[in-house]
Amino acid sequence: MTMKALLCEQPGTLTLTERPRPAAAAGKLRVKVEYIGICGTDYHIYGGQQPFLQYPRVMGHELSGRAMEASADGRIKEGDLVVVNPYLVCGTCHACEIGKPNCCQNIAVLGVHTDGGMCEEIVVPEANLYPVEGMEAKAAAMVEFLAIGAHGVRRSKLAKGSKALVVGAGPIGIGAALFAAIEGAEITLKDTSEARLALAAKVLPSAKTELAKPADQSDDLLSYDTVFDATGNIHAMNAGLNYLAHGGSYVLLSVVKGDLSFADPEFHKRETTLIGSRNALKADFDHVLACIRDGLVPSDALATHETSFEDAVTNLPEWANDRGTLIKALIRV
Repeated sequence: MTMKALLCEQPGTLTLTERPRPAAAAGKLRVKVEYIGICGTDYHIYGGQQPFLQYPRVMGHELSGRAMEASADGRIKEGDLVVVNPYLVCGTCHACEIGKPNCCQNIAVLGVHTDGGMCEEIVVPEANLYPVEGMEAKAAAMVEFLAIGAHGVRRSKLAKGSKALVVGAGPIGIGAALFAAIEGAEITLKDTSEARLALAAKVLPSAKTELAKPADQSDDLLSYDTVFDATGNIHAMNAGLNYLAHGGSYVLLSVVKGDLSFADPEFHKRETTLIGSRNALKADFDHVLACIRDGLVPSDALATHETSFEDAVTNLPEWANDRGTLIKALIRV
């Protein structure tokens, strides 16, 4: 028995191919994939900007689907809609032992370190599957990227009524802004793209949006209790401290190659809390699921583009070259 899969054979080459269907395995469940969110990581893999990735690779880690069998613990029944937590962890390293598997020392992410979900079926550890009620598969496929923003907000411990700045209005930045707003913060979004800011304003109309200036020319230096960086740009990450009020927290959602560099007097006089935020935990997935069910997250506005499995071969490369016109594109299997 074979199944269809989207294979990135090498940078710039995406093909629809056939490969064997995955076999069942102890402690794992087979999932019939229904929707796949396309992540910035997928665009980078396609474009060749992931230098340590081994090609060929089946991408895809933002996934929803139907369980093809029941879980041993009874949490999941055959046919249940599930969200996939794509972080495969060792369970034995220090991070896992202290309850932080999101930064497992031996982590493998579906679609990055191992083949992912741009296929008809996938086998996933039972513990990485979360049953979903009260929403459609399309919305469920957006839970993972939203959980990354929700995790950063939870780590920030921002206070209700405080002022928060999100720099970078891509999907992760918009997710962070949404969950910071849910916590009661006043939100400002900055980006270099007017088009991205316009899209963000449709998702979160209560937020203030501003076209980014050089950080040393901004009108709102030392203004924000919490600053979230979601730019993926080392220069922006180094400059973001300038926006932070004394006593504030600087949360780095982005991860890039390069060195963070702050003037120590500027960092020290604020008594800055510097927070790295990586991936997400089950608690964040649960929070996102609850917020979507409660109507606090406008999932329809987030899903700006959709394509079929067959047409993704053409559409994904097009979107990779024009990401400023979309928030989240999804593949319907």
